[in-house]
Amino acid sequence: MTLSKRSALLGGAVIVIALAAAPAEAARAPRAHGVAARHGPSVSAALLALKSSGALSVSDYSRDYGAYVSAKRALAKLSGTRRTELGAVLDNVSAIAAARGFIPSRLPALFMTLERNRQWWTREPLLHAGARVSFPPSKLVWQYYPGQGIEIQWLGTFGAANGYYLAGNENSNLRELVGEVLALGTERAGGLAWEYLFKFDGGVPPWTSGLSQGTALQVLARSWSRFKEASLLSAAQRALRVFEAPPPAGVRVNTPAGAYYAEYTYAPRDKIINGFIQAVVGLYDYTSITKDPAGLALFEAGDAEARVEVPHYDTGAWSLYDQFSESTLNYHELLTEFLQHLCTRTMKGPPFTAAPPVPPAPPAPPAQPPAGAGGGTSVPPAPAAAPSAAAHASSSAAAPIAADAVYCTTAQRFTADLRTPPVVALLTKKLRGGVRGGVQVSLSKVSTVRLTVQQGARVVWRNSAIVERGRPRLLWPTPVKGGTFTATVTATDPAGNFATASGTINVSRR
Repeated sequence: MTLSKRSALLGGAVIVIALAAAPAEAARAPRAHGVAARHGPSVSAALLALKSSGALSVSDYSRDYGAYVSAKRALAKLSGTRRTELGAVLDNVSAIAAARGFIPSRLPALFMTLERNRQWWTREPLLHAGARVSFPPSKLVWQYYPGQGIEIQWLGTFGAANGYYLAGNENSNLRELVGEVLALGTERAGGLAWEYLFKFDGGVPPWTSGLSQGTALQVLARSWSRFKEASLLSAAQRALRVFEAPPPAGVRVNTPAGAYYAEYTYAPRDKIINGFIQAVVGLYDYTSITKDPAGLALFEAGDAEARVEVPHYDTGAWSLYDQFSESTLNYHELLTEFLQHLCTRTMKGPPFTAAPPVPPAPPAPPAQPPAGAGGGTSVPPAPAAAPSAAAHASSSAAAPIAADAVYCTTAQRFTADLRTPPVVALLTKKLRGGVRGGVQVSLSKVSTVRLTVQQGARVVWRNSAIVERGRPRLLWPTPVKGGTFTATVTATDPAGNFATASGTINVSRR
């Protein structure tokens, strides 16, 4: 990347544009500044090695090294939250260098992140968790992850690009933002990826996601359809390769039905359904626009697996977020939206139908001599050649998608869940006195449950908790003297639907 392009990306003022948590992205348990791995090369040594080998231009070396030195000098003057956040970003840069992760294509995003954090934490206001910010005239979306500084919010950035595309009259903004995105892509898995450069939930940078990568495919294909620039199609084709490679480089996890596309390259066993469905939507849109057979194969593999997976994420009253826990309201609505998108697309048929291969024409029969001339023998025409195995596979791959309404049906059920109250019942009838007892309830979906225990008109205990479906227990330290009590439980689901139940609990004297 030229120095002029790098400078343009870093220029401009700062503005806070939103306060919102991003789907599936919230930093957890960051390490303290100064404990990054030191077994590999330092930042300075890694940059110098790239410059010495000719992989990094002198101007880019000077810019990146300058950003690193400036950040370290700024850190020495900071304290409190500002020092913690900038220090965490410096640690991430050092850890990537020590892991020999300094490759030329990764450096623009890495050192832009460092420079933006130096800029923010030395002169801009403190932020609430999840705050999104921008640095005009750049249109990239950034987000604050406490303990990890501000980071490029790739899903938010691609979402902004999709907004420009769908508006129909924002072509200049779309072109500008896509240009910024292309300048920050990293070579990964033999293709092109947009990486996250911070620690998250046990994962260390750099990592990428099937969710954001699928949305990137969607944006690049749509941009190519509008601008007809070969570089956009080429970038989309390179981005597709991340779906062909297994973790930790890519996101493809093969399954008996097809393929699952992982939310996090560092956690391929985590099956986060909203991210997987959006990845499949992105593959569909990419393929329908580009007519790329490789995209069709990847979509069909993901679609086959999604049809198997989706029913397992419907509890009958709410959606699951992953294999273990129920969705928050935000994720329930997000998954419903993604399923509706996939419903609309797949009910129309496959992204495109490839023309069936044309079998070779049979050879012409030899010319026959006239009857009675030379006594020649008649030769029957040669039979047409049978289609090859490759031709059969190609024809099979383009077969229409089965008329299965799993996406539509599940989206409808999840929409209904937003209006359906939880079902709650009091199960506990007897408890011993003088113990930290548990009042057990049955509950149909994740809810805020409140327990009120009364003896006559007098309230003797209140407790509340957010609990998931099943048969949870709420704490009640029972009175030593025992007695008969009325327990009332209320349940309010994430959408605000309310239900209540009550019953009598007999507590024996200790």
